[in-house]
Amino acid sequence: MTAETREQVSEAELVDRFRRDPELFTAVYDRYFRDIYLYAAGRLDVQVGEDIAAETFCVAFRDRERFDPGRGGLRPWLFGIATNLMARHRRKEARHYRALARAGDEPVADSHENRVLNSVAAERMKPQLAKALAALNRGERDVVTLVSLGQLSHQEVAEALGVSYGTVGSRLSRARKKLHNVIDQEDLHG
Repeated sequence: MTAETREQVSEAELVDRFRRDPELFTAVYDRYFRDIYLYAAGRLDVQVGEDIAAETFCVAFRDRERFDPGRGGLRPWLFGIATNLMARHRRKEARHYRALARAGDEPVADSHENRVLNSVAAERMKPQLAKALAALNRGERDVVTLVSLGQLSHQEVAEALGVSYGTVGSRLSRARKKLHNVIDQEDLHG
């Protein structure tokens, strides 16, 4: 199956094919790895992002028979797996945001991975935003990052997290208020 053919295959056909022939799961990897990797690397760091992305596809392959297209799309399902895997890294994630907030314009560590991450995320990860993200609770941070880094719709976020559409909206609303408050306080004191 060529790359062009993979893009033309609908998600339903893709699911049907990899259930019949597990070797065709590589088409799922080829189609979605970049999105999952960018989401994970944006939330954590480059190395952990690679690990989370790879583990996401290992879990998805292992649990491929449990995927239910009636509950949502393949892409949100993968983002849900990645988000759950990142839950194991929550403390590291919060420490990372606090370190970025403390560091200001200076790099956290002088490593190739952090230089790449800092250059890619420079506009998105200002110290005030990092501090504000660290102040969010888990559910709010998941929604904000799935929308901003994962580029998921509200419906896809609901599917990924296994919550209602309304819950996504309320978490996003609360998160926006908290983000504004923290950033406004930083501006007043900065």
